[in-house]
Amino acid sequence: MNAHDREPAIAADLVGRRLDTRTPVAPEVAFAWRRTRTSQGRTRVEGLADEVGWSRKRLSARFRSQLGITPKRAARLVRFDHAARLLAAGHAVAGVAAESGYADQSPLHREVRSFTGLTPTAIATAPWLAIDDIAWPASSASR
Repeated sequence: MNAHDREPAIAADLVGRRLDTRTPVAPEVAFAWRRTRTSQGRTRVEGLADEVGWSRKRLSARFRSQLGITPKRAARLVRFDHAARLLAAGHAVAGVAAESGYADQSPLHREVRSFTGLTPTAIATAPWLAIDDIAWPASSASR
């Protein structure tokens, strides 16, 4: 299995911990989370709402109340996590942007800065990526 196939570790851990500590979530919310993960954060909230038969507002409210974050925020985290793993594995920023569903390097740069305060190049070499061989197995051995 390559780095592209692994589930987004940071986002999955965040939501997974929430799922473990709360009452069971609605099947529609669980479905929306699974679709968010499998699409690597590229599924739009409107599309998820349509798939589960709810309005966007209802899905967002239920998702937030049951998982602690909105579906849009969850998608951003999953997409960022995917991009960060690719950067840590040594992929070029332009390619990472395209592979991760960003329009180009600028939105990737803004997202990385928003989540970490760093540039994409800086997170690729950040020491905190090198020490977590569970979340970043492909990059840990090479650092």
